[in-house]
Amino acid sequence: MGDFRANPSSGAGFTEDEDFARFIVNINRLTSIDLSQYKENQMRRRLTTLRMKYGFRTFDEYFSALSGEARLRNEFLDRMTINVSEFWRNPNRWQVLKDKFLPQMLKDSPKLSIWSAACSTGEEPYTLAMILDSLDALDKSTVLATDIDDGVLAKAKEGVYLERSLRDVPASYKEKYFVPADGAFKVADRLKRAIKLQKQNLLLDSFGDKFDLIVCRNVMIYFTEDAKHLLYGKFARALKPGGLLFVGSTEQIFSPGQYGLETADTFFYRRV
Repeated sequence: MGDFRANPSSGAGFTEDEDFARFIVNINRLTSIDLSQYKENQMRRRLTTLRMKYGFRTFDEYFSALSGEARLRNEFLDRMTINVSEFWRNPNRWQVLKDKFLPQMLKDSPKLSIWSAACSTGEEPYTLAMILDSLDALDKSTVLATDIDDGVLAKAKEGVYLERSLRDVPASYKEKYFVPADGAFKVADRLKRAIKLQKQNLLLDSFGDKFDLIVCRNVMIYFTEDAKHLLYGKFARALKPGGLLFVGSTEQIFSPGQYGLETADTFFYRRV
């Protein structure tokens, strides 16, 4: 990857807190990513480990290097966005979506509009696509999948996964929607064609609207309370009346009414 070590005098004269604060400002200018909206202790610890991996003494040195080196910048982005995903994560919640909510949605709407926000490497939108296809609804739905990281979007587009990612996929779905490929599994082209992958910064970019279902799971836990408040409001406004927001198992909304939402089931919230 090359020698990324910067001038040893770079960043001299700043305290550690000032050094990190400058890094947050500089990253925002470079990438439009606002690290101040993430929980500081978690983010700082993660990025300090990455900085020290290459021997940079300060975040000022680290920023000088990654601003000029795309591969280093991509590694930073991958670490910052916590790309941990798997198919059918918390299977019982997906079963509730399949058995309880989607059948009713399909009765109420001839064509569903669905968004997988912060989709990482694609396991979540492909899970959605499998479920929709099992209900004969894939051709009656649009599935948008977005993430801030170009690298994970490329992996989602490729659609090739190791077997450990499929451990919760029901056997019948695994047989129908995956093809063995050199020790891994490739998702069926039918599912790939059904999903629109797109880059998006949740905190900065505007959202579409009139979604029947928004799925955003195991992402909000990394944001500050202010950022969560902003995002829950944006998600609620992006739903059509009666639309659902499906969140992760550690992301319960304790006062959904302030966003115009109501609890529909565990980790499902309906726009009033």
